[in-house]
Amino acid sequence: MDIVVYNIRRIMEEKGLKQKYVAEKSGFTAQEFSNMMNGRKIISVAYIRNICTALGANPNDLFELRKS
Repeated sequence: MDIVVYNIRRIMEEKGLKQKYVAEKSGFTAQEFSNMMNGRKIISVAYIRNICTALGANPNDLFELRKS
């Protein structure tokens, strides 16, 4: 799994956010966001700011490697 997708999922879980909520707040349909989260659509660098805003996170949070 891509580190960015992993961290998006981790942050959503930590904050109790639903995928549909993050999708809508990021400016995507639920299907578009689902496609990104499942590797059917690439998460472009242009999308990172909107996703971070929806998550209440910063770009470093999405790109950092954490050991569980």
